[in-house]
Amino acid sequence: MYAVIETGGKQYTVKTGDKVKIEKLDLNEGDTAVFDKVLFVADGEDVKIGKPYVEGAKVEGKVLKQGRDRKVIIYKYKAKKNERKKKGHRQPFTLVEIGSIG
Repeated sequence: MYAVIETGGKQYTVKTGDKVKIEKLDLNEGDTAVFDKVLFVADGEDVKIGKPYVEGAKVEGKVLKQGRDRKVIIYKYKAKKNERKKKGHRQPFTLVEIGSIG
């Protein structure tokens, strides 16, 4: 059984037991995350497609970790102008283990 969920403006394909790194949620480690924006649910031959969401479907998961991703360097350069800018960015994330799809 798997599902397609929407969170943080992105879509993720998840199965039970998957660990998914998603956009930061305002939850603590150990809390339960409930995703009710389910776009698609498939259980063998039984397939449900939402318009835009599947009614009554939800995906639950456990928050394993709140963290920040590796640093990404942003470097801007303009030739012959002596113009250089260097910035770094670390995107916050939430690591969720998918528990049940229903």
